[in-house]
Amino acid sequence: MKNILHQKPTDELNARLKFSTKFVKDSNIKNKKVLDIGCGFGWFELNVLSRGVKEIAGIEISLEDLKTAKNNIEDKRAIFKVGGALKLPFKDNYFDMVVAWEVIEHIPKNTEDQMFKEVNRVLKKNGVFYLSTPYDSFWSKYFDPAWWLISHRHYSKENLISLGRINNLVPKEIYIKGKYWSLIGLLNMYFSKWFLRRGPLFSNYSDKKEDQEYKINSGFMGVFLKYEKK
Repeated sequence: MKNILHQKPTDELNARLKFSTKFVKDSNIKNKKVLDIGCGFGWFELNVLSRGVKEIAGIEISLEDLKTAKNNIEDKRAIFKVGGALKLPFKDNYFDMVVAWEVIEHIPKNTEDQMFKEVNRVLKKNGVFYLSTPYDSFWSKYFDPAWWLISHRHYSKENLISLGRINNLVPKEIYIKGKYWSLIGLLNMYFSKWFLRRGPLFSNYSDKKEDQEYKINSGFMGVFLKYEKK
């Protein structure tokens, strides 16, 4: 995704991104081969490199989208390639872990099953797949400007569990995170990014509030799942 705000992998993580790194267990990273579908500006790559990953491959749909990650991460364990979720440019049974943070809602509608098939294909047996996406709740969906404007998709737990099971990926952990401060943060992000072309307003204050929400084991904004390949 285009890095309009010029974010860097070294930027401090908060709320959703911070939780994502904590959600992934060290045992799934250390000395493992990992694929990040939709790696963005490389925040996850930098995190797993510091946690002893054997190899981390990040993909994006264009070289332009990979520019920030490639320019800021110089480590021979990190590989960046152009590729999409529906046709992963890697051989079968290659990775120990695959992650896709806020990706599934951006692929073409009704291609989710193909994405899961590709994840299953490149994962080793007993490999794990971590995913996050907007949750299908009243507050998350109806207060998301992108849902109204471009049909930005939100997913239920049942939908994501079903997609996993029919593609040999068994759900192991599920969390719903983010409440009202996360909703305010989303609206702030859209307004600041698309109208002001800058980072979110009052981010120091709102980031702390979001971080506190993510420590609570309930929410309605985002769903996080861990699957294991049979």
